[in-house]
Amino acid sequence: MIFTVANEARADRFVADALKIGRNEAVWLINAGFVKGALKPSQTLKIGALIDINPPPKSVADETPKVDFDVPILYEDDELLVIDKPAGLVVHTAPSYKNAVLVDWLKAKGYALSNLAGETRLGIVHRIDKETTGALAIAKTNETHRKLSRQLETRQMGRYYLAIVDKTIRGDRIVDRPIARNPRDRLKMAIVEGGRAAKSAFIELAELNNGETLIAAKLFSGRTHQIRVHLQSIGVHIVGDLLYGYKGVKSGILPLFLHAFRLYLQRPRSGENITIEAPPPKPFLERLNLDKSFLDETLNGDRVLKRFNDVSNAN
Repeated sequence: MIFTVANEARADRFVADALKIGRNEAVWLINAGFVKGALKPSQTLKIGALIDINPPPKSVADETPKVDFDVPILYEDDELLVIDKPAGLVVHTAPSYKNAVLVDWLKAKGYALSNLAGETRLGIVHRIDKETTGALAIAKTNETHRKLSRQLETRQMGRYYLAIVDKTIRGDRIVDRPIARNPRDRLKMAIVEGGRAAKSAFIELAELNNGETLIAAKLFSGRTHQIRVHLQSIGVHIVGDLLYGYKGVKSGILPLFLHAFRLYLQRPRSGENITIEAPPPKPFLERLNLDKSFLDETLNGDRVLKRFNDVSNAN
């Protein structure tokens, strides 16, 4: 199908309007080479240009699983989106996973996103596990994606997590132990000599009446299951984490009590420092059963980050 450009426009917008499809699908068509006359989605098409669009027989939309859920938005501007990921939602798809994922939701909402990580990971700069809840940043442009990735490397961008664990961690501490795939169980990670370097900081926030403990965790590296593996290595387990040795209720009713609570970063274009907090989900708060004023004081972001700095400087 050949179309003539009547008004100057970005290539992805022109293709989306011409075919009456979502902008992300238009981006995919251009990047996959199905649009002759447009080399990249951000290219400006001049008036009178001829654009030959030949989409494959089955569209991306036909292959996308049905999205029957919504995701809370914590922050949005023209560069990035920060969402509050609910428990059970996978961030991006894998060949063995057939249900809708966060990327499918982003497509369904019509967001224009970075494609540096490929079509299956549109906008995804970092990830959190399926059962973990909380703040997750999404890049809207490739330039934003590049800058946020750099911030992750330099630790200008980071998160700290809240977790409810089955016992005390005996004070604030650093765990610096290498992590790799568990050689005896491919579903798990483990402390493995020669594995990838991994460092975590843990601080104890409150002892609960049921013998459990509220802690905060900060990562200095981004290994799969890092918090869970490092806690297991010191004999502590996140409540609900049957995979890594929690010995409490095994009925499958308990969620994993791990929550990405506070995200801090620099806005890529202006360099402005911003902090976004994701409120702990209802099951987490019910498990804590703490007075709101005490909890607010305990979770004071600046105070918690100071303690992380103190324990880091002491090691």
